[in-house]
Amino acid sequence: MEAQFIERYHSHQPSENQCSSSLVKHIKAPVDIVWSLVRRFDQPQKYKPFISRCTVKGDLTIGSVREVNVKSGLPATTSTERLELLDDEEHILGIRIVGGDHRLKNYSSVITVHPKTLDGRPGTLVIESFVVDVPEGNTKEETCYFVRALINCNLKSLADVSERMAMQGGVLPVSVNWSSSNQIET
Repeated sequence: MEAQFIERYHSHQPSENQCSSSLVKHIKAPVDIVWSLVRRFDQPQKYKPFISRCTVKGDLTIGSVREVNVKSGLPATTSTERLELLDDEEHILGIRIVGGDHRLKNYSSVITVHPKTLDGRPGTLVIESFVVDVPEGNTKEETCYFVRALINCNLKSLADVSERMAMQGGVLPVSVNWSSSNQIET
């Protein structure tokens, strides 16, 4: 099933100087809880530990732009991102980076959220894919490794927050703070 979703929603056509990959995460929380976090283009910091703040220009429709502030420790402080796709029926979110003080040029990603039974209970299959230019001075392998590491952190955090929400009846904790080990502290 994962392969079918990847083929349908995550088939990027990278050029010679780009890298692309798809990552998969199984989350022990119902799809509606996971999608409620993913679809919030205006609040990525709810589950993305490297984002400290987000400001949106637009009305949260296709073409809206968000400015995110990146926490220290990454080789960037800001990123400007445009909403390319938001489908609440199919649970698909697509973004494109259009600016910022980082080296991720021509970056676009798609994240899809699918219901899946895990251990006999309602769970979620999340797939995130990307395509990005390889910066001068880097290899495809280095670029893919870096982006995959960021996405893996985000997906682990999405699982942690979603699973905690599921245990608390679908309610996001009032404040979520990230410790240096990326563990949630409330």
